[in-house]
Amino acid sequence: MRLSHFYKAAHWDPGRVIAMVTIKHLGEFQFYQGPHVKQGIRFCYAGKDLGVSAWGMNVIELGPGCTTYPEHDHQNDGQEEVYVVLRGVAHLRAGELEQRLESGAFVRVGPTQKRTFFTDAEGEGATLLALGATPGKAYEVR
Repeated sequence: MRLSHFYKAAHWDPGRVIAMVTIKHLGEFQFYQGPHVKQGIRFCYAGKDLGVSAWGMNVIELGPGCTTYPEHDHQNDGQEEVYVVLRGVAHLRAGELEQRLESGAFVRVGPTQKRTFFTDAEGEGATLLALGATPGKAYEVR
């Protein structure tokens, strides 16, 4: 069986075909090209590209020496985030904490904690997967 075949939904309607599996390679995602592009950062709404509607999921590529990733929190919407380093080395700055994160690292950041990421100038940069949702609240696709 090939992975491109589709699975049936739990409440399956035999008269309607629903794609239950979507497979994309990192290079197939559409990266943001709008007016808020930041130097050294490539950002894509990976969840939207895959059809995810239950949580937010983004891919963030930080080039070597990137220091322009915006510091932010989610105090207003209560969203907590998990970041996974897919490739390279990134540094997390969250309040007084500054932590080096290598490929394979998982980090949870609570909604009120300000955070930012940066990379070393002499490194290869880093690719992060960011997953986010608000506990106890249905996810709203933006």
